[in-house]
Amino acid sequence: MSKNKLMIAAAGSGKTTFLVKDALSIIDKNVLITTYTEANEEEIKKKIIKEHGGCIPKNITIQTWFSFLLQHGVRPYQSSMKDELHTKKVGFYLTERQSGFRYNDKNNKPIFWGEKDFYKYYFTKDYKIYSDKISKFIIECNSKSKGELIGRIARIFPFVFVDEVQDLAGWDLEILKLIFDSPAHVSLVGDPRQVTYLTHHPRKYANYKDGKIEAFITEKCENGICYIDTNILNKSHRNNEDICKFSSALFPDFPPCKPCMCEMCRSYGVRHEGVFLIKEKDVKSYCRKYSPTILRYNKAIHPEWNYGKCKGLTFDDILIYPTDKIRTYLINGDISKISSIKAKFYVALTRARYSIGIVFDYDDNTEYIEGLKKCKEQKTT
Repeated sequence: MSKNKLMIAAAGSGKTTFLVKDALSIIDKNVLITTYTEANEEEIKKKIIKEHGGCIPKNITIQTWFSFLLQHGVRPYQSSMKDELHTKKVGFYLTERQSGFRYNDKNNKPIFWGEKDFYKYYFTKDYKIYSDKISKFIIECNSKSKGELIGRIARIFPFVFVDEVQDLAGWDLEILKLIFDSPAHVSLVGDPRQVTYLTHHPRKYANYKDGKIEAFITEKCENGICYIDTNILNKSHRNNEDICKFSSALFPDFPPCKPCMCEMCRSYGVRHEGVFLIKEKDVKSYCRKYSPTILRYNKAIHPEWNYGKCKGLTFDDILIYPTDKIRTYLINGDISKISSIKAKFYVALTRARYSIGIVFDYDDNTEYIEGLKKCKEQKTT
């Protein structure tokens, strides 16, 4: 089997726990665990501390993806691009939009600095490297150093674990490809259905954004360089059968997720379970009875949550306020119309252990998509 592996995971399958236990089994070599968000970085630290008796082993380093790139990619080799960078302390600038804005033309179209204007293309005025260019910069540094940049990473970290790999895009994938070819052992874990963030939005490998990491490895990497598993992490320890079926329908190209039926996961008595439509007038009484956590697409105020921000969290019962597109999907089942918000909706649905309520003024005589129940038991007071 290849030294590199990709584990495709379902929501609630325990992928981060799986990764942590795998990393903790390595005691005589340095290990890097990296992930995109700071929230997930903290979650990994907590899990390791819990599993390892209250501390993080000295051979394990946990960093966000961008922190890793800056420390081990940019700074050691920045002068390979320009000699004068040798004396500069390069920082980091996070941007969600294309960086290097120059001006708007007469048609109000934004014009950006090109690569010929090296400093303005890659950096702010105070030498902070743009987040959407950092991976490309590292690829260039690696080329100019004749592969020494990636070689150094492999020497420092013989084992590299990437959690939430679906969040990586563009030039990030080229970095993974180079580390695959190095002596380092690479383990990738992620759920392509949960792409709620991307590190950047480049033209490079644009066909492989939105979580298409499996296709990237199959089509763009050397045959057999990375083992791909879609079965081990395909059972949810969180969601029950109703929720697994309903959420899996959003991604028919993936194997449907199934609930883990072990005693630890399903040792509870009779309770409110399923996916329900709740009329607006019944929301207050429904909330009084079941105390669900409320999820909104955006503009949630504590203790409510936004769809994307609740990734990684677990609640017993939730109440979702759908967007107009989601309401239409609940009627006709056309997933092509919700492609832009499908991942966030999937994340929201899969936060619940037992029940999902969706606020929707349904028609008693209308049939909706499979898996939905009309909640008629509530009375206004």
